[in-house]
Amino acid sequence: MSETNPATAEVAAPHRYTAAVAAEIEARWQDFWDADGTYAAPNPKGDLAGDPGLVAKPKKYIMDMFPYPSGAGLHVGHPLGYIATDVFARFQRMTGHNVLHTLGFDAFGLPAEQHAVQTGEHPRVTTEAAINNMKSQLRRLGLGHDKRRSFATIDPDYYKWTQWIFVQIFNSWYDDEAKQARPISELVARFESGERAVPGGRSWDALSAAERADVLGEYRLAYASDAPVNWCPGLGTVLANEEVTADGRSERGNFPVFKAKLRQWNMRITAYADRLLDDLNELDWPEAIKLQQRNWIGRSEGARVDFPIDGEAITVFTTRQDTLFGATYMVLAPEHPLVEKFTPAAWPEGTHDVWTGGHATPAEAVAAYRAQAASKSDVERQAEAKDKTGVFTGAFATNPVNGEQIPVFIADYVLMGYGTGAIMAVPAHDARDFAFARAFELPIRCVVEPSDDRGTDASTWDDAFVSYDAKIVNSHGEDVSLDGLGVTEAKARITEWLQDKGIGEGTVNFRLRDWLFSRQRYWGEPFPIVYDEDGIAHSLPESMLPLELPEVEDYSPRTFDPDDADTSPETPLSRNQDWVDVTLDLGDGRGPRPYRRETNTMPNWAGSCWYELRYLDPHNSEKLVDPEIEQYWMGPRAGQPHGGVDLYVGGAEHAVLHLLYARFWSKVLYDLGHISSPEPFHKLYNQGMIQAFVYRDSRGFPVPAAEIEERDGAFFHNGEQVKRELGKMGKSLKNAVTPEAICEEYGADTLRLYEMAMGPLDVSRPWDTRAVVGQYRLLQRLWRNVVDEATGEVTVTDAEPDETTLRALHKAIDGVRQDLEGLRFNTAIAKVTELNNHLTKAGAAVPRPVAESLVLLIAPLAPHIAEELWRKLGHTDSVVHQDFPVADPRYVVDETVTCVVQVKGKVKARLEVSPAISDDELEKVALADEKVVAALDGADIRKVIVRAPKLVNIVPA
Repeated sequence: MSETNPATAEVAAPHRYTAAVAAEIEARWQDFWDADGTYAAPNPKGDLAGDPGLVAKPKKYIMDMFPYPSGAGLHVGHPLGYIATDVFARFQRMTGHNVLHTLGFDAFGLPAEQHAVQTGEHPRVTTEAAINNMKSQLRRLGLGHDKRRSFATIDPDYYKWTQWIFVQIFNSWYDDEAKQARPISELVARFESGERAVPGGRSWDALSAAERADVLGEYRLAYASDAPVNWCPGLGTVLANEEVTADGRSERGNFPVFKAKLRQWNMRITAYADRLLDDLNELDWPEAIKLQQRNWIGRSEGARVDFPIDGEAITVFTTRQDTLFGATYMVLAPEHPLVEKFTPAAWPEGTHDVWTGGHATPAEAVAAYRAQAASKSDVERQAEAKDKTGVFTGAFATNPVNGEQIPVFIADYVLMGYGTGAIMAVPAHDARDFAFARAFELPIRCVVEPSDDRGTDASTWDDAFVSYDAKIVNSHGEDVSLDGLGVTEAKARITEWLQDKGIGEGTVNFRLRDWLFSRQRYWGEPFPIVYDEDGIAHSLPESMLPLELPEVEDYSPRTFDPDDADTSPETPLSRNQDWVDVTLDLGDGRGPRPYRRETNTMPNWAGSCWYELRYLDPHNSEKLVDPEIEQYWMGPRAGQPHGGVDLYVGGAEHAVLHLLYARFWSKVLYDLGHISSPEPFHKLYNQGMIQAFVYRDSRGFPVPAAEIEERDGAFFHNGEQVKRELGKMGKSLKNAVTPEAICEEYGADTLRLYEMAMGPLDVSRPWDTRAVVGQYRLLQRLWRNVVDEATGEVTVTDAEPDETTLRALHKAIDGVRQDLEGLRFNTAIAKVTELNNHLTKAGAAVPRPVAESLVLLIAPLAPHIAEELWRKLGHTDSVVHQDFPVADPRYVVDETVTCVVQVKGKVKARLEVSPAISDDELEKVALADEKVVAALDGADIRKVIVRAPKLVNIVPA
């Protein structure tokens, strides 16, 4: 920072507001707030119950997205959302609300585990140190959190309930008839009684324990299966899709990632796809976020169609069942379970050379192609590559509408995770199928009449013709014809035909996949699951929770040759044999028995799926949350039919995964009767990002932004010219500015004001340390309007304010109130600045009512200086719970407004009139004005258009 900055310059006035004074004030008031419990939000009952009068106020529940406590600490970009919610929470307290606002820590994460792998230091040690550092940084900003409610996901008292929720999900199934989750015991009872048929046709009593477990596994909302996963040998763990880069490598370490099948835990989120879609309509979320969720869920209506093959069938889902007559081949995902079953020993006679990939047998071709596909990510496989790849399986299926034998290929552009993992290829009317057909010399048959002049001989086309508004052609068989029908009518007819034949049906499909819930890591919540001698999974009873992480000697999963796909995970937990192999009495009547614990851990998403509920009742050791407390803070109410948090602020990067997972958990807990709110977050607001300039040397490497010299519009580092670009702020880019640096230079209130004044909250904006001083000067002027810098005495007067000041005051009150309610903090600060400048320019002592109102206006934004000035003005109670000023309507409306008078479209006069003047009165005043009379020069008037109070347009005859 510059030594000549006025914030640090030596000043003669001993009582001037300086950085040192700000620091002393801020530390003192932060201590007071903590000791006084100023921000404690009372519950209607429980150990956080408080003043019934406060609980009787309307409530407001305000939340920030869970922060991860990084060891690097915060830079000034991180607190943007935290300051914003704090300002809004303070405003809500001052407008009569019981406000719940707190902050916990999403503390299971890879960085601490990586540090543990490298150093051998337990990840809890580094995580708790990072939490303490972050708490200190946030405290210095004066955030008004109810600290009694804070926690971290790594606290056993917290993850006990994360594990408990997993048990509830494991012991539940989705009843499609009731459209809700129900206890798995109810399903068992239905199987036992015969009310529901057991899949396979056998009776429930005839099944072994393992067979029963397999049946229930097809219904449970949490289930283990051999799932296709992203296996990274170089890291020794399975990765979620979001942890894999577009080029098929691990985001961490840049290792190759392969597709593999592993036994993994999954959440059956797909059961809730319709409800997750429908309930978006009742949420106050940005439309862009809703759209992302809708696209991710990806609901599509179509038909399931069976293509016979060797006495069985390959099932496809299609949204274009009207084009079935144009299907000339099929494609399966390389991982499809039927590939090996239908792959013959030798190539059929007449197999095209281009179909075989140069391999001697179908089995060789399939194995080689599967290995190739396994090295690609789903993103790569779905990319619109110029050259399509694939290989013939050697098998043929039957097109059910015309009996044609069509070849079955595998290709990487078909994913096992979407639909059925198999498609019918209609190359004339799908761009990818068209490219594939051309590459493999497959027939292309037109069945949708082109609207251009290309004709219906698809073999001559350059590309596919895709239309949902055209006639169907070349689509007739022995007992069904679609020729001449439109797409909608053709879909309906062929669907009915398929259903009558028993080879298909109309159905709905979703892009959404079940949630892969296993990680081969140490630093995560242990699964509350054990396996008996038959390999059957059992959930632990609540009395055995929390299941805490054991100590291990090595925190890293076993890693392998990064290119060796033929490997499988070995987790850190699996090495602690004393913990893995246990004898337990699960309370199921079977007594003590030997079990083996699950050695995967939950993903770091788990803890953030329900934390909004723990804030409500954080010390409850008997229940997830007390129903009365949950109903008070989050229950449905007018305008919020699904309940939820009143305001949830965080980054748009969590648009899908975190928000979707949290919504899923809420709906399960709601269905099972544990909570009253089927949605966790009613209103969502995405704050923008604080960006910073990055300076790069000739090699493209970042250099320290603090060491940059600017000369004649160019930028230099150690004498070398460097390039400047706008980007993220962070340690790796060497442009991070810490909150502490700004607080030391100017004070926390200045930092708060600057971040809120930089621009609209939902827009990204560049950081400029040089501009911070503007808000510092605002606070200095505010201080001078109340305190004499030479004596420290309060200078306000008991004289009544004049009308000009009253109008300035009440316009500011009206505007600031509306802006704070609408999260328009930058414009609220502008209005406070305007009022403060008016008082400064007046040059006289400020009337007490005006000074007090000004302090109350700025209190949500700059709480420390507001507390200090409020106390200096003679008040003994905190400013935090004072009533926010209310504008007097008499002074909000301008005393006069300027009315423009036009004659023949040209301005001839400007009149000062009352804002309440009527159209008739304004017309008379305008016509009587001497300038208007002169402009008319005796001409007759054809029309007078009046828009009181601001416009009169006179049209002469």
